[in-house]
Amino acid sequence: MQVPLQITFRHMQQSAPLETAIRESAAKLEALEANITSCRVVVEERARHQASGREINVRVDLRVPGRELVANRAHHEDAYVAVREAFDDARRRLEEELRIQRGDVKSRRG
Repeated sequence: MQVPLQITFRHMQQSAPLETAIRESAAKLEALEANITSCRVVVEERARHQASGREINVRVDLRVPGRELVANRAHHEDAYVAVREAFDDARRRLEEELRIQRGDVKSRRG
């Protein structure tokens, strides 16, 4: 990556183990595509609701040349599951973008 990985925690304490999991997931994406120019991850705990407990939202913003890919996943209770799901979605979006760039599928862009 040209820009170092940025990790932000909102409305919750920073967690070193969770940050390590995020860094490992980002490294896997970079191994898939070396042209990732930046990756920003925001982990946010939304307001607690008495009936549903806490909700963790994870947003992954990837920049590749000419394009920004965004994966946004909410999952209650478990931040690690939310991170895994967000990075799985980011990987799928990145793979789709790579297929479009190679010409394997037609672009849906206008």
